[in-house]
Amino acid sequence: MSNRQELLSAAAHTLSRAGDIALCGHVMPDGDCLGSMLALGLALRRMGKNVYLFSPDPVPNQYATLLPGAAGVAVEVPGEYAPEVFVSVDCSVPARLGRFKALMDSSKKIIIVDHHAGGFNFGHIYLNEPSAAAAGELVYELIDLLPVEMDADMAFCLYVAINTDTGSFRYDGVGSHTHRITARLLEKGIPAGYANKKIYEEKPRVCLQVLGEVLKTLDLSRCGRIAWMHLDRKTLHGLNARDEHADGVTNYPRMIEGVELALFFRQLEDGSYKVSFRSKYFLDVNKLASRFKGGGHLRAAGCVMNGELAEIKRQVVDAALIALEEEGTDERHY
Repeated sequence: MSNRQELLSAAAHTLSRAGDIALCGHVMPDGDCLGSMLALGLALRRMGKNVYLFSPDPVPNQYATLLPGAAGVAVEVPGEYAPEVFVSVDCSVPARLGRFKALMDSSKKIIIVDHHAGGFNFGHIYLNEPSAAAAGELVYELIDLLPVEMDADMAFCLYVAINTDTGSFRYDGVGSHTHRITARLLEKGIPAGYANKKIYEEKPRVCLQVLGEVLKTLDLSRCGRIAWMHLDRKTLHGLNARDEHADGVTNYPRMIEGVELALFFRQLEDGSYKVSFRSKYFLDVNKLASRFKGGGHLRAAGCVMNGELAEIKRQVVDAALIALEEEGTDERHY
């Protein structure tokens, strides 16, 4: 039995024996985080468990109206609640649990379900598999070991989880295993076409307004292999927009022919900057982001930096240019 299977079995055994379980995702939750958490929550409730779903930040509107059970995700801890088992979903470091880190520390057992490279073990069962294209893959395998049958709502949540974290199955981490799982989800009769339209083809007007302002900041390195953009709070607030309305803009500069790395510098409420890294063919952005105490995946990563925007850009772009020289060009892509 592989280590992955051993950990899945241990997690399934712990959840099956527990009566009270808290599930929590990371700050600024995305489709994989929410879809994975909701699917597991639905499965555990079907088993008769007392389940709480938590998120450090509110569920983005895009997912609140799409994912079954999303209305039940809470952003505050009820009273003196202390769970028997705490499950951290799609979260590589405890700081990204926000206010719910204290809740995790109060629990008797901690299970981590994650797929980020560079994460570390802060629980009792550390189910972290960087080769998985999404946390949703691991949750699918975990539910498969529980005494419950996958239903259409669980399948739909997991489809959204895997779809969004793979860029609609376009990223390098997608393999045959991902497609086999997706096929089984589709066999549950889920409306995949509807999900794709809601995720990729239907957005509030303000999303396009934010994109328009961000594209005005587009800049390229002299070599043409790095492109970057930024968004400050003044611009965001001037459009009456929220952080979720800037989701996905990092992918636009990556579309430019010749660009290997796209960067997006987004100012947060506390004045710091979240830096998103997206590479196209060969650059390991998890390794690059780790230079700034961040991390993520091979082709998608991020970090948070403090300081003046111009200096942050200089540091990141200079490090990226060095990384491009070190890693060279991978010609194995088609």
